[in-house]
Amino acid sequence: MSESGTAEWVNPLRDSRDRRLPRIAGPCALVIFGVTGDLARRKLMPAVYDLANRGLLPPGFALVGFARREWGDAEFGEVVHDAVRNHSRTPFREEVWQRLAEGIRFVQGSFDDDAAFAELAETLHKLDQERGTGGNHAFYLSVPPDAFPVVCGQLARSGLAAAQDDTWSRVVIEKPFGHDLQSARELNAVVGEVFSEDSVFRIDHYLGKETVQNILALRFANQLFDPIWNAHYVDHVQITMAEDIGLGGRAGYYDGIGAARDVIQNHLLQLLAFTAMEEPISFAPSELRAEKIKVLSATRLAEPLDETTARGQYTGGWQGGERVVGLLEEKGFAADSTTETYAAITLEVDTRRWAGVPFYLRTGKRLGRRVTEIAVVFKRAPHLPFDTTMTTDLGQNALVIRVQPDEGVTMRFGSKVPGSEMEVRDVNMDFSYGQAFTVSSPEAYERLLLDVLLGEPSLFPVDEEVELSWKILDPVLEHWAAKGRPEPYEAGSWGTASSEEMLRRSGREWRRP
Repeated sequence: MSESGTAEWVNPLRDSRDRRLPRIAGPCALVIFGVTGDLARRKLMPAVYDLANRGLLPPGFALVGFARREWGDAEFGEVVHDAVRNHSRTPFREEVWQRLAEGIRFVQGSFDDDAAFAELAETLHKLDQERGTGGNHAFYLSVPPDAFPVVCGQLARSGLAAAQDDTWSRVVIEKPFGHDLQSARELNAVVGEVFSEDSVFRIDHYLGKETVQNILALRFANQLFDPIWNAHYVDHVQITMAEDIGLGGRAGYYDGIGAARDVIQNHLLQLLAFTAMEEPISFAPSELRAEKIKVLSATRLAEPLDETTARGQYTGGWQGGERVVGLLEEKGFAADSTTETYAAITLEVDTRRWAGVPFYLRTGKRLGRRVTEIAVVFKRAPHLPFDTTMTTDLGQNALVIRVQPDEGVTMRFGSKVPGSEMEVRDVNMDFSYGQAFTVSSPEAYERLLLDVLLGEPSLFPVDEEVELSWKILDPVLEHWAAKGRPEPYEAGSWGTASSEEMLRRSGREWRRP
């Protein structure tokens, strides 16, 4: 009511509670270290343009590259232009590009170069004055983990890490978040000396995918699933991330890391947390994190590890009509490399909701096809009205959340086959993002970069989540290290024989997506 007692009209477009409205980043600058790398060219620069093209960046936004190349602002602008042209999701528009290009700067130097960081500080100060970036700076460390301490130290020494009262300074860290629990703690301590935890954004790009976020909508916006989302009805859960590509050219990163550290520790354990967590009080970042931490704290490896885990290394074979070589023949890998390219583990979540339900996690290279999915497989119904011939082709009901590449949800259930006899067979009911929505899903890095600039931490794991994930995984890594060479599996297959046996012991089997 107004002072005169008449009702005031409130423009709904100005109601900050309306979550349908896009949130636009305020004045800021983004600095990318490692700007010459593949991630920056293929993902980060195109994501910045796509955000600008969608009107989600402020008019005075600035993008600063830092590298050893002898580039000026114009040369770096050409690099960004080519990356945008080749990899952006949204159509190229000249007026958007010109506006973005006005705020592009480049600083030449190495990470141990004090003068270069002094120049970076001066460049950002000028952008604050000329572009109105307001002293708000995000630093994206697209660099190896061993470079984190020196870069963070330089940001602290140059005064860039310290935010003033009405400004912010944030750091974005790419995985891997350590090599094991001890190194993760050391890394968190190094970063924590320079940035407060609420200013640290650990990127797990899977959490930026629409289908991952849809797990929360599927579970908590629908009464349909909650009553059966527990051990009374769920037989087991399978979480799969399979890739059909090999590791040619990636030895420098992957050798010595392996599939479990590369994927299970971060992507798959985060998917498990979203699948198994209790309903949060709200979607406030602190509430989401609290529920994920509860789940990870209750998660443990099933034993004995010889029977509940499996690892493998791909050999040569046929894939997609093409003859491919094995890992040991890939360039850069030693002939005696023990790096696993396939990993599968069995986990148990010791909560009332999930007691007795195994969670099977697997990932691998050179598998049958590229797919990431979460399959919630339900217990069999007691087929009392049916004789065995009526249900011979009937499997278990399942709810499958397809994360990529065909984003959507599939429900598998039994239906009568047309005809005069009572015969029941599996059928699928399918929801596809591409068919249900006319708007294409943003790339994961679009969502996550925007969240960094907005200071929205919901989709970023905190230090405790990272350390809990390593605490879960470390025992199996130590177990495998004592076992010698991984088990071979043929390229184009679905993994090792021991992985198949891991499920068969309990009368189950892996899905073939």
